[in-house]
Formats: sequence, C-alpha cells, structure tokens
Amino acid sequence: MAVSGDAFPVRKRRPSLGAFVSPNLSDQKLLQSLLLLSQDVSSLRPLGILLKRISASVIRKSRLISVLFEELVRNPTTVYPPSAAMCYEELHIVLQRIKVLLEVCSTCSRMWLLMQIPSISSSFHHLIVELSTLLDIFPARDLNLSEDVCELLNLIKKQCSETAADPADESLRAEVLKIMENIKREIAPDHSELRRIFERLNLRDSASCSNEIENLEAEVQNQDDEKSKADVVALIGLVRYAKCVLHGASTPRIETRRLKSAAEGSIPADFRCPITLDLMRDPVVVSTGQTYDRTSISLWIESGHATCPKTGQTLAHTQLIPNLALKSLISTWCREQRIPFESAEVNVKTNGAGSKNKTALEAIKMTVSFLVNKLMASSQTAEVTVINRLVHELRVLAKTDSDCRNCIAGAGALPLLVKFLSSENPSLQINAVTTILNLSILEANKARIMETDGVLNGVIEVLRSGATWEAKGNAAATVFSLTGVQGFRKKLGKKTRVVKALLYLAKEGPAGPRRDAMVAILNLAGDREAVEKLVEGGVVEMVGEVMEAMVEEAVAVLELVVKRGGVMAISAAYHGEMMKKLAAVLRDGSDRAREGVAATLVNMCRKGGSEMVAELAAISGIERVVWEIMGAGTGRARRKAATLLRILRRWAAGLIGEHFSTQHSATSLDISTRIVLPA
Repeated sequence: MAVSGDAFPVRKRRPSLGAFVSPNLSDQKLLQSLLLLSQDVSSLRPLGILLKRISASVIRKSRLISVLFEELVRNPTTVYPPSAAMCYEELHIVLQRIKVLLEVCSTCSRMWLLMQIPSISSSFHHLIVELSTLLDIFPARDLNLSEDVCELLNLIKKQCSETAADPADESLRAEVLKIMENIKREIAPDHSELRRIFERLNLRDSASCSNEIENLEAEVQNQDDEKSKADVVALIGLVRYAKCVLHGASTPRIETRRLKSAAEGSIPADFRCPITLDLMRDPVVVSTGQTYDRTSISLWIESGHATCPKTGQTLAHTQLIPNLALKSLISTWCREQRIPFESAEVNVKTNGAGSKNKTALEAIKMTVSFLVNKLMASSQTAEVTVINRLVHELRVLAKTDSDCRNCIAGAGALPLLVKFLSSENPSLQINAVTTILNLSILEANKARIMETDGVLNGVIEVLRSGATWEAKGNAAATVFSLTGVQGFRKKLGKKTRVVKALLYLAKEGPAGPRRDAMVAILNLAGDREAVEKLVEGGVVEMVGEVMEAMVEEAVAVLELVVKRGGVMAISAAYHGEMMKKLAAVLRDGSDRAREGVAATLVNMCRKGGSEMVAELAAISGIERVVWEIMGAGTGRARRKAATLLRILRRWAAGLIGEHFSTQHSATSLDISTRIVLPA
C-alpha cells in the first residue's frame, strides 16, 4: 500500500530511492531493517517552530513501532506468512517517507514551510492513516505474537487513530498571507505586527533573516512551475523588507563577486561561450548547430555579422533556439559549486512577467525606497558605518535580478552613490562601485549610468586610483559592462584615462582584477578608434608581459588589435619576439588559444608583408606545428592553419613579395572576433 508521490510537497532535496522502494531483503533482514529505520525516525527531534505538535506525534508513534519491531526481532518466527512479508515491505516504505518528510521540514525555509502548512499537515495525516491501515491488517495471529506484543500493537493502532494539529500555525499563516495581500495593494506592513510574526518564526536578527533569504533562493530552484517560483520570490521580498526595516542594513560581509574564471580552469569547457570564454547563463543554438550565450551572439548578429563565429559558416537564419538541456546542466553545476546562477537579462521585462508577481515587485519597491531614504538621511550626518551598511545592502539587492536593478536606479540611488566613490573608507568605496557594477548589468541602466552627472567620472577615478585592487577591478568590470553598448564603447575608447588605467591594471593587478581589465580591453578592441588608443597606450607590450599568465585572454586581445590595424606596433615593439611567443602558444597552448593564435598569425602575415612571414618561417619546427593543428585543432583552427601553411609555402617558393598584404587584403577570410559581454 505504497504512498503516492502527491503526499509530499516540493522538497529541498529529493529523497533516496529507498524512500519509494522496499529493500530486496529476506524476511528476517527486512525486519531488522525496519527496526533500525523506526529507531532512526524515533531519534529525530520534533520540529521546533512550526508543526511541532504533529511532528512530535509522528515521532512518538514511530517510537512505539520501534518497540514492536524490537520484540519481533527478539522472538523471530521460523516461517513468515506472505501477508506479514507484504506488511513489512509497505511499513518500510511508509516509515522511510516519514523520515524524509521530517528531515526536509527541519532543513527548509521557515517561510516556505509556513506557506505549505496545509499540504504538509495533510502529508503527515496521510502517512499516519497509511500506518494505521497497515497495522489493522497486520497478521498478529499468524505470527503467534505474545499477549504483551498484541497489547502493544493495539496501543499503536489507537495512537494512529489520533492526529494532532496546531491551529496556531494556520493562524500565523493567515497573518502572513494578509500582509502579502496588503503589500500587493501597496500598503506597507505595520512594523510591530511584522516584528511579532518574525519573532514567532525565530527570525530575530539580520543574520537569521539573511540565512532565510538564502534558503528561499535555494527553494526557487526546486519549484517546477512559474507560479510556485513567483510565490517563493514574493516571500523573499517580504523577508528582505522585514530584515531592513526591523534590523537595519546588515554588516557587510566579505563576498566573492566574481565567478571562477575560465582562466582558472574551473568551468567545464562545454559550459563556456565560444565568444566570451565565460560561463553561459542563457545558452542558445544558432542555425549551424553551435551553442553560444544569448547575450554574446545577439550582439554579434546586431553588429552586422551574418556568420557563425566558431565555424565561419553563413547563418541560414538568425533565430536563436534555447538550449534548455545545457542550461539545466549548467544550473545544476553552479548549485553544486555554490556559484550564483542567473540567466541573461537582455530580454527580461521590468514588469517581472513570468518571474514575479505584484506582491514581489511591491516588496522590492518598498525595500528600495526604505534603503534609499535612509541613505539620503544618513549621508547628511556623515555616519560612515551606517552609510556603508546601507550601500552594502543596495549592493546585495542589485545583485539579485533585473527588477531590483531597475527599482534601485529608478529610485535615484545613482546620484547618492557618486559621493561614495571617492570615499576614504575602502569598504564603502568597494560597495559603492560594486553596486554600480551590479546595476549596469541591466541594459536600461547603462544609459542611466552614462547620463547621470559624476557617475562615469567617479568610476574612472576608482579605476585609476582606487583604494584597493578589488575596487579597481570592479571599476574595470563596470567599464566592461558599459562597453557592451556600441555607442558607449566608442565614447570610453576615446578616453586616454580609461585606456591607461585598464592597461596598468592588466599588467600589475592580481589575478581577479587583472582579468576584469583584460575583458574590458577586449571589448574596447572591438572598435577601430579605440584600438588606436590602445596601441598608443602600449597594449602590445602589455600582451607580451601577461601572455604566460593569461594566455587565452592575451591572444584574444592581440587577435582583435591585429585585425584592427595594430600589426606595425607589433613589428616595431618586438622585432620577432612576439612571433616566437605566439609560436610557443601554437605549440603548447589550449585548443582555444591555438585557434586564436592561428587566426592572429594569418592576419599578421597578410598585413605585415614578407618581413613578417620571414620571421614566422625562421622559427624552428613551425611547419610541423601547423600540420599538427590541421589534423587535431578545432574547425576554425584547422582552416586558419591551412591558410598559414599556404602562406609559408608560397613564401618559401618566392611567391610572396613586398605587396603581399595588399594583394591579399581583398580575399582575406573573415576573422571571428571575441566580444566579451557582461555576465
């Protein structure tokens, strides 16, 4: 008499197969397994805040059942009748489900548990009824049980006929639902009432509320339908609002803003976008069958390209098909690695359709309004500690999703944040620039940042002379995000201060900030005028210095610089040294790096003339390396290697002269560029 899956609400983690299938054991071993399982359930503590009465009742019944099985194990029967074996199997399934339900309820979000009171109470009741039914048909006579054991069995039956519920839980649930309905109607909750409810749930301080938010965020991933997800998101909004108004902004904690980078080698190759080399958040398939992150390939197509960046094939159409299977794998991997996962937001509507309901949106607006008003009042009294906490709270909120970013920018936070970019307090400066970075992820906010007085100059000053490397790195990441818009890329690329600061950070900064600078440089290098500034600022020298530490990023930058006319700078600066470095990467680098080097060398030879080809041909074993790539490289690398081999052989045959570059410029193959976009 197995319990249906509908007896359980959505779980924080799925039960093991043992929760659904009785173990394939002999009768005696199955009885021993039942004893251990019932003892496990008996050892669990009743739920401490919600469902206390019914959970204690279930555990008490399990304790009596464990005594029954102890007696049965102590006095084994030689031959078990088939009816007894069937009861044992079904009892094992029911007890395992009870154990799973108790464990899930003890570890899940309290707010979510409160909202699930009716269904979870029903689940407990259903399982108790199953126990009662199985005990009613238990073949006591066939097993020749002693009188004491029969009395114990009757006591358990009587206990199972009683189900204890706690009306206080349902009353508390009704109060929370009323508050959420008022928020939906734009009525702010009464603070004293809110405090009483949160104290009842033992959410008594900022830390416990933050943990509750994390639990709810994890619960969103476990919901199967959009309505359930939206309901959980609304609960997150309520808890976040209560945390701010009841306990004030939380003390800033050390955070890891950035994901593990491709350069660190921790992201599986199949999860990285071929264009950006970053983790894909919204993988889509183009007509050639290749998968890219939606943001990167969209900008590639919008920039006028009609080819697949990876294969070079002409796109039959520009329709982007979501790769849902890969997205699910990436999301699962991110949860396992404790890496925040958020889909690309280019097409996310600010009204939250499909992801939030009105309650959630109004809760966000109330929270943002509270924080911005407090920040405005605190900034006038120069309370640095309070200001830092408020800015940190905005930083965390801006990291959440597009609706939060839209609300924060719309509430007028940007002019307030400008003041703190020049703060002498390092933590406040980091929180301010990182908040702007998080806001810039939303496309609409990019224009707000560029147009709000002082914001762009403030970010540039942090990039140039920030108090910490982290602040400089986050400023570089902000520049990187803003350059995702073609017009802003041109504007930023003309600023010598930006170019010099990025090049310095790329050469001198630690690993994280250095990579932030490199991806910003990559974006700027997509504009020909910006390349001129980069070359003047010493981008070629910088690439040579960081080639070993950040080979893929360095090669990607050089590929774009060469394509945009920087070949002469390479020739003037290195006299063959860069060619040797590239040849070394061609021989020993990753597939991605070798592909970029092959494309770069083709362009260098075509645009640099016979002198450049001669430098390449003079490198020992270069033809053998090119042959290896033609046989084992990526598709694009093989094509570029074949072109490179033809160039080398034509040079060896004396067919390449001074005018090689102009003769071939009209027939040169399209070189795919790497356009790096905000994650």
